[in-house]
Amino acid sequence: MTRPTTTTASVDAASLLEQVRDASAPGPRLVDVRTPAEFEASHIPGSINVPLDIVRSQVEQLCEALDGQQVVLVCRSGQRAGQAQQSLGGAGLPATALQGGVTAWEGVGGDLNRGRQVWELERQVRLVAGSIVLLAVLGSVLVPGLQWVAAFVGAGLTFAALSNSCVMGAVLSRMPWNRRSRQPSGSPLDALRAGR
Repeated sequence: MTRPTTTTASVDAASLLEQVRDASAPGPRLVDVRTPAEFEASHIPGSINVPLDIVRSQVEQLCEALDGQQVVLVCRSGQRAGQAQQSLGGAGLPATALQGGVTAWEGVGGDLNRGRQVWELERQVRLVAGSIVLLAVLGSVLVPGLQWVAAFVGAGLTFAALSNSCVMGAVLSRMPWNRRSRQPSGSPLDALRAGR
């Protein structure tokens, strides 16, 4: 495989918008690593959805499909794009992460394709974690020891921050409401290989 010789750790939204709008040069391959439902809700035109769990489980196949291309990884805020960047970089494919993600892209006037709206994964994690903590603390009035559930969730969130991973987010990403209502034909890898 021929790998690009240089890579940039991240690119700001204004610079990416300029690259995408520059008709004199081929633009970068945009790979959106959010859940299918988040991608359906809003995504940068021309981007391909390859959820983070697929990036991690099929990293070698992705490296092969993306070989020789300038790759920009996209998510809502930049965190999951950074995780995908580490996975691809560890397999030998340099990739760039979009700083601030889709939020920053929209902030500089970048176009978004919009569909069925859903909550972002990070917002879902905050809702579930906060609800569990609140119910555990309130419930501990009736059931002694239930406050330890709140402590367990707090420890999990601390671990998620330190390890830059989130088990609760991974579980929520597989829930039915985070799946696309209409499935595209083929896999994300097929779309990348076809150059769509």
